[in-house]
Amino acid sequence: MSVNGYLGKFRREGRIVIVGASLAGLRAAETLREEGFTGTLTMVGDEPHEPYDRPPLSKQVLLGRVPYDHTALPRRRAIDARWRLGVAATGLDPVDKQVRLADGEAVGYDRLLITTGVRSRPWPNDLEADLDGVFVLRTKDDAAKLHHRLTAGPRRVLVIGAGFTGSEIASACRERGLPVTVAERGPAPLVGALGGVIGEVAAALQREHGVDLRCGVQVTALEGDAAGRVRRAQFSDGTALEVDVVVASLGATRNTEWLAGSDLGAGPRGIACDAGCRAFDVRGIVTDDIFVAGDVARSPHPLFGYQFLSLEHWGNAVAQAETAAHNMISASSDRRPHVWMPSFWSAQFGVNIKSVGVPPMADQILITQGSLAEHRFTAAYGHQGRVIAAVTFDQAKGLEFYERQIEQAAPFPAGFPTVDRRPEGMHPVPAGFPDPSLPSHGPTVTLSGHSPADRRISFTPRRA
Repeated sequence: MSVNGYLGKFRREGRIVIVGASLAGLRAAETLREEGFTGTLTMVGDEPHEPYDRPPLSKQVLLGRVPYDHTALPRRRAIDARWRLGVAATGLDPVDKQVRLADGEAVGYDRLLITTGVRSRPWPNDLEADLDGVFVLRTKDDAAKLHHRLTAGPRRVLVIGAGFTGSEIASACRERGLPVTVAERGPAPLVGALGGVIGEVAAALQREHGVDLRCGVQVTALEGDAAGRVRRAQFSDGTALEVDVVVASLGATRNTEWLAGSDLGAGPRGIACDAGCRAFDVRGIVTDDIFVAGDVARSPHPLFGYQFLSLEHWGNAVAQAETAAHNMISASSDRRPHVWMPSFWSAQFGVNIKSVGVPPMADQILITQGSLAEHRFTAAYGHQGRVIAAVTFDQAKGLEFYERQIEQAAPFPAGFPTVDRRPEGMHPVPAGFPDPSLPSHGPTVTLSGHSPADRRISFTPRRA
C-alpha cells in the first residue's frame, strides 16, 4: 500500500469527536459518513435536544405556526454516532487528545471538530435577569417559554436591542397584536449590520407597523414587584415604561470559554482557523487534528482581503461544516478552502430582507433599484472602490448578479444599464455604520484583520 493510500485509510478510521450538536455539527457528521469515514463518531452537545433549526424560533414559533418541538433538522443520512447530549464540554487536552465533559468523563479523539456556536448575551444584572418575565431567545426552550408568555397576552412587551433577532421578535409581537416597545442604543434598527441609510428604512418600517421605537437610549434598570415579576423599565433619558415581558436581544457570545488553557487561538471573537478550517494555536501555528466550523469559527476569506470573518449565518455554518468534515478525512492534496459567499435573510414586518457579501466592511452605499420610501429596493455597498456587498428589501432577484460582482472585485460605483435603474440624481452616500469599537446589538459579522484594497482579485468559485 502506498503512503497516500495508508494515510487515506487511516483518516477514514479512528475516533472523531464533534463538540457542538447543532446545525454545523450535524451537517459535518453527515458529510463524514457520506465521504467514507467508518470510525467511531461522538457528538457532544450541552442541550438535551438533538440538532434543530434556529431561524424559525424568532419567526414561526413565536407566531404559533410551528410548535417549538417540530423544529428538528432534517437528516440527510444516518450518522451512526454516540450521542452525549445535555452535557457540556468543560476542557480540552490537545496533548493527550481528550475532551473533558461536565459529568467528569473524558472522551478521547484522533481528530476533533469544534462547532460550539454562540449563546445569547443575558441581561447584565443577574437579579434583574432572574425576574419573572425577562427572557432571551436562542434555544428552542427559550422559544417555548417566550411563546407561552406571548400567548397569555401581556399588556406590553419590551425588546432591548434592534438587531435582526430583536426586530424579528418585535415583528412577531405586532403580528400577534401585542403592544411592543423596542429600545435601541444605536441611532436606528439594524444599523450595525446594514448601516445608517438602511437603518432609517428599518426604523420607518417598525413605526409604520405600530412599534414604539426608541433609539439612542439604553435601558438602565428593570424593576419587579413583590412577587418577583418584571413590571417597569427605566431608560437613560429619564423616562420609565410599564412592561410585563422583556426580551433582552443584546447579541451573542461565542462559546470558547471551555477552551481556556488548551493553547488554541480562541477568545471572545471565536476560534481562529485557516481557510481549510484547521484551528490555530496561540503561537499562530496551525493544528492538523483540530478543526472548527460555524458561528464559533474565525477564518480568512480571499474575497475580502483575507480579512478574518466570524459569521453568524445559517448557510455559512453548513458550508464550513462540510468543508471541515471533508478536510478532516482527506490528504493534504485533496483538501479544499472554505470560500462560501456570506449571505443571510430575515423576514420582518411583511418584508423579506436578503443580503450577500459583508455590508459592515463598506464605506459607501448606492440605491440601484427601487425606492427607500416604498421599502422595496436594491442597494450596493462599496469599499475602497469595489463592490463589497448588496442588500435587498422585497427585491431579491438581482442578488445573484451582485454576488458575481463581488466575486470579480467589480468597481464601485459602476453603471449596469441592464440591471440598475437608480433614481434620478442618486449617487453613493456614506453607508453610516457605527464606530466598530463601540458596542452594537446588530452585526452578524465580526471583522478583524486586513482590509480589501486590491481590486485585481478575481475569484470565480466552481459552481455545482
